[in-house]
Amino acid sequence: MEPVSVAGRTLSESASKALLREFAIPIADEREVTTEIDAAGAADAFGYPVVVKLCGDGIAHKTERGLVKLGLVDAGAVAAAARELLGKATPDDGDVSLLVAPMISGNREMIAGLLRDPQFGATVMLGVGGVLAEAIADVAFRPAPVSRLEAGEMIDSLATAKLLGPFRGEAAVDRERLIDVIVGLGAVAEARPDVLSIDVNPLIVRADGSPIAVDALVEIGAGDATPGEVHVAPTREQFEALFNPRGVLVTGASTHPGKFGFVALHNILAAGYAGAVFGTNLQGEEVLGIRTVPDIASLPTDVIDLVVVCTPASANADLLRACAAKGVTAAFLTSAGYGEAGPAGRRAETELIELANELGILLAGPNGQGVVSTPAKLCAQIVAPYPPAGRIGVASQSGNFVSSFLNYARASGVGISRAVSAGNAAAVNVADYLEFYADDDATAVGLAYVEGITDGASLLRRFGAAAARKPLVIVKGGETEGGAVAAASHTGALAANDKVFDGACRAAGVTRAATVEEAFEAAATFATQPLPKGPNVIVLTTAGGWGVVTSDAIYRDGALQLMALPADLEAEIDTKLPPRWSRNNPVDCAGGETRDTIPEIMEMIAAHPDVHAVVYLGLGIQSNQARLMAEGPFYPGNGLARIVAYHRRQDERFAEAADELSRRYGKPILTATELAIADSDNPGPVAVRASGRLCYASGNRAITALGHLYRYAEFRRTRGLG
Repeated sequence: MEPVSVAGRTLSESASKALLREFAIPIADEREVTTEIDAAGAADAFGYPVVVKLCGDGIAHKTERGLVKLGLVDAGAVAAAARELLGKATPDDGDVSLLVAPMISGNREMIAGLLRDPQFGATVMLGVGGVLAEAIADVAFRPAPVSRLEAGEMIDSLATAKLLGPFRGEAAVDRERLIDVIVGLGAVAEARPDVLSIDVNPLIVRADGSPIAVDALVEIGAGDATPGEVHVAPTREQFEALFNPRGVLVTGASTHPGKFGFVALHNILAAGYAGAVFGTNLQGEEVLGIRTVPDIASLPTDVIDLVVVCTPASANADLLRACAAKGVTAAFLTSAGYGEAGPAGRRAETELIELANELGILLAGPNGQGVVSTPAKLCAQIVAPYPPAGRIGVASQSGNFVSSFLNYARASGVGISRAVSAGNAAAVNVADYLEFYADDDATAVGLAYVEGITDGASLLRRFGAAAARKPLVIVKGGETEGGAVAAASHTGALAANDKVFDGACRAAGVTRAATVEEAFEAAATFATQPLPKGPNVIVLTTAGGWGVVTSDAIYRDGALQLMALPADLEAEIDTKLPPRWSRNNPVDCAGGETRDTIPEIMEMIAAHPDVHAVVYLGLGIQSNQARLMAEGPFYPGNGLARIVAYHRRQDERFAEAADELSRRYGKPILTATELAIADSDNPGPVAVRASGRLCYASGNRAITALGHLYRYAEFRRTRGLG
């Protein structure tokens, strides 16, 4: 363990361990001495073998300098090692001493630590330790302080968590003592703001399962007393003006179909917005049936709540003043030339924020693509599409990803309540929108894309407050700014921004998705399925291979359980299927279905009290055959018209059964078939969309979404959130 202090002073190993002992972190017994005679005496008292190290306030790189002697088996060897180590001391090492300690053995080594991340603040780490710690990089992070519940979750989240069970004849790790270590490190962060980082590596798990630190170093400094940025969030009334305006004004309305002012006005009218619509145009031209005016002063007062600004940045200050005089309380700026345009643009942006605050106007953007609110039939944006109505609230730092989410909504049929492109997020940021969605009756789940994080601790606190009220799905692009400060220490080197962000999301109950597609599917699942009451999943399939692959996905998930088929449920299913069925989970019907088999078995499974969720595979097979029959040369004769209609209706019935049974029993029932994208007009996926639910393109994608649902449900349960 060889840290380099980059922001403070590294304590000696002895002083570091003394500090950690104050917080009940188990440290191996050792003696600090100054002579070879005392070193030999300490070794005799401990019993052999022992380790001897040279210790000093200026010593950080002990191993590189050969300042550690291991496996010493008698007093003579200890005395010789002590003489050699004392002879290697330099003036820069300060006052030196010798540390003598018994050799601690164990087949498992862990690492624990603390760092003050420049974005996310004090953060505790746990992972696989020893010399391979950075190579393996199996670590978990949580913001400090860490509760015992969160500490347990950190342990369980490690990919190598199974190694903490009984291992090579050694006992399972003492979980409570390991939790003590994690909680203790969090307590250090609270009690000692001058502690910048801690490395405890290795934390050896002894044969009896007890963890004990044999090496530890602490870095101290002045700490970070920089106050966070003061942010004024919009009021609910201002958000209502943005998402449910009585009237909308488009400034810079144009007759040219390629101009933002034309497109914004067109999209508002085309989507069916029923409120009053106005436009300004220097020539006062008629645009799409709207008689524009050259001057805002000629518009009525207290009729317009929202202005969509499609004018150049230079005109916007006077424009906002004129709008405020007419009672406008929300503005969406598509205009560029602000914070993204260099120092002059940043100054102009700051001045515009100050003006908007003074006028009491919510300032969305600038440099954004627009806002959608399906409850108001509002499509005030300069990009397509307009989505179906639904329960997902979208906020994105990238306007293009707003379009992506809306496109997924159109393709899947799982709709959107609100969507906004935050643009530069100069005055209103993504967290502001998500907090509004958390209290919005039209919205069931928040969905956001974030990048360029500058105050991670504040952001995650606000995300957590929103997630405590409603599910929140986040996908992040790029690295957070700054990076870990102690990058030469083990803790710092392992503290990749993405891992710290991931730990902060888990601690806040925020669902983090790896991709944009996964993010939308998770949000769509939250919006359309009930939360599972436990981890037990049964897979109902009409083909064995699909069930096997989906079972593998459940195993990889790590939290969901492919439950053993209960004996009473097996006996009940046995009355509906031929003897060759799987008699296991997955429930493979083995081609033994009759007209009512799928709905009947699905109900048996959904009704069982031990089952928490169902995944149904095989929807659309009959309709796929029907399509081939209908496209062949023999249709509609030869009895094909009747059988085609039957097959199509069967898949519709299966989809309808999944929806009805899910509602009746309050359990998620997810349907998955590649036909959801391979043949989206197949009656099976069509019927799923008609029920308002998502038809997943594969079993593994369904399991990924279900895993997110279960983890959020567990977060709420363990935190007493209902």
